[in-house]
Amino acid sequence: MKIALLGYGKMGKTIEKIALSEGHEIVLKIGSKNLHELSAENLRKADVAIEFSTPQTVVTNLMLCFEAGTPVVVGTTAWNEYKVMVEETCMRSGGAMIAASNFSVGVNIFFEVNKYLASLMNHRHTYRASMSEIHHTAKLDAPSGTAITLAEDLINIHHRYKSWENHVFTSAEVLSINSIREPDVPGTHVIKYVSFEDEIEIKHTAINRDGFAKGAIMAAAWIHNKKGIFSMKDVLGFRY
Repeated sequence: MKIALLGYGKMGKTIEKIALSEGHEIVLKIGSKNLHELSAENLRKADVAIEFSTPQTVVTNLMLCFEAGTPVVVGTTAWNEYKVMVEETCMRSGGAMIAASNFSVGVNIFFEVNKYLASLMNHRHTYRASMSEIHHTAKLDAPSGTAITLAEDLINIHHRYKSWENHVFTSAEVLSINSIREPDVPGTHVIKYVSFEDEIEIKHTAINRDGFAKGAIMAAAWIHNKKGIFSMKDVLGFRY
């Protein structure tokens, strides 16, 4: 598989290392120093693009992928305000896209565990839910995209919570997310339910970035030669 890497930071370099070890070819690498090389013409040299850039560049990168007809796997977060426009453009152009807040197989299993636990706790009114997430100090967004996905999934199922906020408790109807930044932490997410009698906690800890990269490459192989908008549920076969 010929891969274009859009974003060549820590994640891009990890994806490159694992992709090459699996026998794939990197035909285009776009970082901050060679943005002039990003064009529809160059993207057409790839079977698929993997996008881990910045919230400021992701939408432009996606538009070029759609123009080139190159399927794209999107790991950049914090661009939800453009989601509808991007998806409409993807469908109108006959493109293909998988966007996820996290491509790790383990995290996507954790997403499903979170939803199941929320359904069990929905009417357990003596328990108060909260979340925390820990990432490296260079992470650009807070809370993380993964934390937002977890929070929105919980809110959609647990009727007590109407919204989330990125600070300590303010209201019984608000899910609190505590964002912590520490050196060299790939990502830790914790969901806790606390009553006066006990605590229930689920936790996912990333040991390194390899899980994120392997999931992105898996998604890239899956979407190759497809058209439409998909999710990691499609890639992993999570359909109930």
